[in-house]
Amino acid sequence: MGEKLTQSSDRKELTVRGLVLGVIITVVFTAANVFFGLKAGLTFATSIPAAVISMALLRGFKDSTIQENNVVQTIASAAGTLSSIIFVLPGMIMIGWWADFPFWTSFAVCALGGVLGVMYSIPLRRALVTNSDLPYPEGIACAEVLKVGSGDDADAASVEESRAGLLAVLWGSIVSAVFAVIVATQVFASDFVRYFRVSERGGVTGFDFGLSFALLAIGHLVGITVGVAMLIGAIIGWVWGVPHFSALGDLSQSMADLANATWSQKVRYVGAGTLGVSAIWTLAKLVKPVITGLTSAMAASRVRKAGKADTLPRTERDIPIGIVGAVTLACFLPIAWLLGYFGNSAGLSGQVGVLAIGGVAFVVLMGFFVSTVCGYMAGLIGSSNSPLSGVGILVVIAAALLLVAFVKPHVGEAEGKALVAFALFITAVVFTVAAIANNNLQDLKTGQLVDATPWRQQVALVVGVIAGAAVIPPVLDLVNTAYGFVGVAGAGPQALPAPQAGLISALAQGVITGNIDWSLIEVGVGIGIALILIDEVLARTTRHVRIPPLAVGLGIYLPTVSTLMVVVGSVVGWYFDRRADRTARPESTKQLGVLLASGLIVGESIIGVLIAAIVAFADKLGFSNPQAPLALVGPDFAEKAQWIGGIAFALVVLFMYRWVARMAARIGAR
Repeated sequence: MGEKLTQSSDRKELTVRGLVLGVIITVVFTAANVFFGLKAGLTFATSIPAAVISMALLRGFKDSTIQENNVVQTIASAAGTLSSIIFVLPGMIMIGWWADFPFWTSFAVCALGGVLGVMYSIPLRRALVTNSDLPYPEGIACAEVLKVGSGDDADAASVEESRAGLLAVLWGSIVSAVFAVIVATQVFASDFVRYFRVSERGGVTGFDFGLSFALLAIGHLVGITVGVAMLIGAIIGWVWGVPHFSALGDLSQSMADLANATWSQKVRYVGAGTLGVSAIWTLAKLVKPVITGLTSAMAASRVRKAGKADTLPRTERDIPIGIVGAVTLACFLPIAWLLGYFGNSAGLSGQVGVLAIGGVAFVVLMGFFVSTVCGYMAGLIGSSNSPLSGVGILVVIAAALLLVAFVKPHVGEAEGKALVAFALFITAVVFTVAAIANNNLQDLKTGQLVDATPWRQQVALVVGVIAGAAVIPPVLDLVNTAYGFVGVAGAGPQALPAPQAGLISALAQGVITGNIDWSLIEVGVGIGIALILIDEVLARTTRHVRIPPLAVGLGIYLPTVSTLMVVVGSVVGWYFDRRADRTARPESTKQLGVLLASGLIVGESIIGVLIAAIVAFADKLGFSNPQAPLALVGPDFAEKAQWIGGIAFALVVLFMYRWVARMAARIGAR
């Protein structure tokens, strides 16, 4: 037994090569998640694709272990969660406070909040992971992938499955990247669009299918239930909302201009109301299980033997609590300075003390609260399904109300915009804490199942946070310069929706300045309440049919160019999984489909970032057409490009999914 323990403790786990590989994957996946999250309002989980890439690359080293692969995916998992800051930070551009994303300020928000998220979640590990029966769906799934494809005891089929997974990610990335480049040449259209009049009063509507492999892949990952819910949202928005409100608008505009102006100025706020009430309801439903679970978990922890820290097994050793406390305090000092500096530069110098001290207190208390709630939610329903947008909504409303109560009476009306900016800024810090805590316990569950050392995982996640925080500001700057955000003056036709950031910034403005059309939001709230009631009835009367109100709200809030292909992708993924159930290795086949979808997202998103860089610097690079620097054809080719691109897209989708299915069948036959 002693020999076995020694060998286990000598296993390679937190290695230089693992750290380097994890950082590289984090940088790539963070850039992809930032771009795609702004485009579609959704981010994708990076743990499983990172684990597959790690297993395939580290298998060439004879001494690689499952624990080392686990550290790599732990680092890279930060890319899937830290990038959620895009749900808040672009709001600073949307309200006109920032013209760009200052690197060191944005980096500090992401890094300090992320490190705090790791530190806050460490004391919760034993309560919510070791001594808890929470399901942790993603953590368990990632552990199963690691067990199948890595370690010294992996069989030939597992090795082949790991290689197939890498091929699925790799070729998915290549295919989607090549298609995105051809779209940039305008030989293929980026979307298939039609607008038409639908009423005698002049109401218009239309549809816009984005020919995006990344959107299709997101649909595969979110599943048929969410896909159908988003379709219902799109129908509410474009079959009722746009025709109804456009008939009351400027009918002299072209159909396309009238439809898009109506969606942007009217329907989007209806969607915001639906999103807001749905997010709050989702959180409210979790209050009771969170309190019950935490109470029982803490009670279980207290009955454990005390004073045995030095004899704890390797798999129960966290970063020492003294270091956790020191790092936490070390984060509070720069946060206080950052809040004070921001307040002073915003023209609120007379209230700097209140903003800095009160802001730190808000981060301390609200940060720990959201860490606990998000950690439990991740264990209950998975980190990807946790309603982080709901957390952001509650935090920004709380911050705005406190500013109205304690700061606004002491400043002039002209400082209202500065208070909105400060509310968004402090929300960004707390939101980052929530996002990382939402992810950390999921990773620690994976580690528990593969015999990993908790403190090494916690160090690895801090490394991932720092790497991700360094990537986010320049990527945000690139896409802002190249495309801008919907609702911002001067944004181009390819402006990115950034739906959650738009909603959260609108709420901050509404609470502090009252500059918002609440009647439209009230309509959305009414729709959201109706959807909640319908979903609750379905939950009690049927087994499988649900209509998630949050997804419906997203379908109303997002343009159809972002939603309809997600719906198609959810149907494609559902059909692929149904076919996989009839194969010899159904779970392995489904997993290859998930990895193909992950590759499709990564490839298109990374190329999107590169193309955004070309667009941003087109003038300096000497391109004659800065808006479409890679274009090979003119506007007169647009109609043909839609049909050519649409047909090519459908054929490639058919080929890629058939290829993955055949590859899975070959593995099962060996």
